[in-house]
Amino acid sequence: MVALTYGLILLLSYLLGSIPSGFLVARAKGVDLRTVGSGNIGATNAMRVLGKPLGIFVLLADAAKGALACAFLPGVAARLTATVPGGDWPVIAAGVAAILGHNFTCWLRFKGGKGIATSAGVLLVLMPKALGVCLAIWLVVFALSRIVSLASILAAAALPLAVWSLGRGTPLVVVATGLGVLAIYRHRANIQRLLKGTEPRLGSRPVSPTNEPS
Repeated sequence: MVALTYGLILLLSYLLGSIPSGFLVARAKGVDLRTVGSGNIGATNAMRVLGKPLGIFVLLADAAKGALACAFLPGVAARLTATVPGGDWPVIAAGVAAILGHNFTCWLRFKGGKGIATSAGVLLVLMPKALGVCLAIWLVVFALSRIVSLASILAAAALPLAVWSLGRGTPLVVVATGLGVLAIYRHRANIQRLLKGTEPRLGSRPVSPTNEPS
């Protein structure tokens, strides 16, 4: 029964995370985010293409997917199966599945966003103090550079150290390391543009779509 509970947690969390918020909001406006701006369906491209209000809405919606998956779906699965796994692992499983759902959504041929907002929602429930540290780093880097990807990459790189410094234990440090590596990997095209000096700053003219995972 424990295996069934975890299976339900993973499935429900993946499906929740896989809801392509940015894509749906843009479609409602007659726009396909995959073909405009950077070609990404996340909040940054939504903000560039659709404007700040809708971009912020997409950001909050993507974060909510991670938070809701961690806060509610382990309990839902436990009630459905009458089995309650102990410890942090059900919440961790829900968070990881939601992030993977966002990054590799089944509704868009397994091409999704980069998972920063959804990861923030997960951290809000699982490791709020670590989220605070990473958010502070993100804000400082963004204020200095106005480059969202650079701020996100450095915040992701700092996540494992933040979790370790807060004494959350080896399992959560390992999970945080995995989430950080995944987030950086999803920004690999941005890293190439950063090295070339061609990565756009927020508020600049949208770049043409690339072949990177959207």
